[in-house]
Amino acid sequence: MRKTIKLSLIAASVLALTACNQEAKKEQQVEVKLETEAQQQAYGIGASVGNFLNQDLADKKELGVELDEALLKRGFEDALAGNAKLDDEKIREVLTALDQSIRTKQQEKAKVEAEQSKAEGEKYLADAKKEGVTVTESGLQYEVISQGDGEKPVATDVVKVHYKGTLLDGTEFDSSYSRNEPTTFPLNRVIPGWTEGLQLMPVGSKYKFTIPADLAYGERDLGKIPANSTLVFEVELLEIQSEEKAAAAE
Repeated sequence: MRKTIKLSLIAASVLALTACNQEAKKEQQVEVKLETEAQQQAYGIGASVGNFLNQDLADKKELGVELDEALLKRGFEDALAGNAKLDDEKIREVLTALDQSIRTKQQEKAKVEAEQSKAEGEKYLADAKKEGVTVTESGLQYEVISQGDGEKPVATDVVKVHYKGTLLDGTEFDSSYSRNEPTTFPLNRVIPGWTEGLQLMPVGSKYKFTIPADLAYGERDLGKIPANSTLVFEVELLEIQSEEKAAAAE
């Protein structure tokens, strides 16, 4: 089923490419009507596939794989006419090989990026040591932005916080402020840097944490957060929840 879907996407993508690359004169002669729902649906499918194709080709090009667009179109046209130059078995073979090549290149790229992230994180952590920044035994760095006077949580508590998380270049990957809604979670079910760091904070405080990769997500690549990323968080500890509230949050 997965291979069939993949093949269908490729075929549909070629159709979009063919449509998008018509001669300018011919395009001018065809009036696009989007008056009915059926017309909009048909056009929407084509536009969706075109967007997929553009991104797919761009992703492959970034990995060093450039496909011949003329052959893409020719393959679609031949198949539509029932005159494909490759049989189904050969098509599956070459596309499986392409998929494997892409995965290999993605793994190689991810490895290089992970090594770069690790080196950048180590340098950033070394440079970030300054007056006002405390480094714990684990390597967690924190800076007090404002100090509250409430109780400090323990690892088994459920806490309510506002926070913003960024990469070292300032790219924001998550923020409760953006959602305009604080987050509640058990302190022992988050990354180690949070579990350790929030136990240093009295309720009502706001701290800045610089969390080494091994106290964050380590070698996991989470998309927005590349592998081996050192992360920066600004966190406000709003509340340590009662047992009743904690039970309701579960």
